[in-house]
Amino acid sequence: MNDESTIDGWGVLQHAVELARRGEEFVLATVVWREGPSSGQQGSRAIVKADGEIIGWIGGACAEPVFIREARQALADGESRLLALGTTNQFGQVPQGMTAVAISCQSDGALQIFVEPVIPAPHLVVVGRSPMARTLCQLATDLDWNAELIDGPESISKTVSSHSVVIIATQGHGDEDSLEQALNASPAYLGVVGSLRRGESLRGYLADRGFSAEELESIRIPVGMDLGRTTHREVSVAVLAELVALRAAGELRGVSGQIVAPVIDAIDPICGMTVPADASSHKLVVDDGNFYFCCVGCRDQFEQRAGSHLAGDVK
Repeated sequence: MNDESTIDGWGVLQHAVELARRGEEFVLATVVWREGPSSGQQGSRAIVKADGEIIGWIGGACAEPVFIREARQALADGESRLLALGTTNQFGQVPQGMTAVAISCQSDGALQIFVEPVIPAPHLVVVGRSPMARTLCQLATDLDWNAELIDGPESISKTVSSHSVVIIATQGHGDEDSLEQALNASPAYLGVVGSLRRGESLRGYLADRGFSAEELESIRIPVGMDLGRTTHREVSVAVLAELVALRAAGELRGVSGQIVAPVIDAIDPICGMTVPADASSHKLVVDDGNFYFCCVGCRDQFEQRAGSHLAGDVK
C-alpha cells in the first residue's frame, strides 16, 4: 500500500483537482452505501490513475483489487458506473443499472461504489497573433477547452508540455523557430496553419536541423478540415472542427502522456475471485508460473498447499 492510501475525504478531492489541472486522466470513486463489517465507509473516496495507482481508501483487501480493475475499465471506455461489491447471495438486492461483482470476503460486508472517469479538457496552445489565431483560441475557450494564446517561440518552452495540443498559426512570422521549439517540447499533437508547399519547406528546414523522419511525420500540415473557400478567421473553424473530430474519435485521449494500461485479469486459485494481475500485490511464482490472489489469506493457503508438494519451488 502506498503512502497516499492514508489520504481521504477532501484530501482526495484536492488531489483530483491537481491531476485535472495537469491534464491527467483518472477515476474518482465514492462509497455511496455499505452493509455489514467493511473497512470502506460511506462517503469514502479514492482516485485510480491510468497505471492502476490508487490514492485514498475505498475498502480492504477483498474489495480493492476488483475496484481497481473496474475503475481502470471505466477509464478505458469513458463510462461512469455504479458497482455493487459483495457475495453472490447479496446480488438479489442489487437494483437494475448496477454492475454486480462478486468478492470473496469472510466478513460478508458489501459496498456500492460510484465510479466516475475524469477526462480533462485538452490543453490547446495557439501560437500567433493574427485574427485567425485569436478567433481559434476564443472558440476553443467557448467549448471549455483549456486554451492559451502566445505570440511566438520564446514562450513555447514555458507553456507547452507533453499533454498539450499545439497549433502554429504564426503564418510567416517566425514559423521555423516556433515549430522547432514546439517539436522540442514533444506535445501530444502538433499542427501548422499553412499550405502543403509551405509544409514541405518547413519539414526540409527541420530535417536540416536534425529532426528525425518520425518527428517530421508527426506534424500535421496543413491542419484543419477542408471547408472550401473560407475567410482568414473562418480558417479557425476548420482547425477547431478537426480537433473536435479527433477528440470524438479518441485520438486526443491521453494527452497527459498517460496511456490507460490494459486490464489483465487472473483468477485467485483459492477463492475463484477475478483479480487484476498487474495491480495485485499478492503474488506467488511456482515453477515459473505466476499466481495472483485477492488477499494474503488466499496467498498463504496456496503457498502451504503448493509448498507441501513443491518445497523450494515457491517464491
